[in-house]
Amino acid sequence: MEDAKTIKISPKVYAELNAFAEILSDRLKKHVSIDDALENLLSRAHRKKPSDFAGAWVMSDEEEKEIKESLRELWRTWKMD
Repeated sequence: MEDAKTIKISPKVYAELNAFAEILSDRLKKHVSIDDALENLLSRAHRKKPSDFAGAWVMSDEEEKEIKESLRELWRTWKMD
C-alpha cells in the first residue's frame, strides 16, 4: 500500500461510507474496502456529463439531413393511445 493518510470524518459520513461499501461489495461479489468505495465515488464524480460533449460531433449537412429524416420516419410509427 502507498503511504496511507488519516482523515477525520463524522460518524454519519463513516456510516454512509460503510453502507456504500457493503452495497458495492454485494454488486461486485467481492470485498470492498472503504478506500475502494471512496475511489469508486470519486471516479463517478469526475465522469463527464453528456452536455460536456456538446459540439464535439462534426457532421456534414448531408449526414444531418439523413439523421433527421430517419428520426421522422421512426416518429411516424409511434402511436399515442
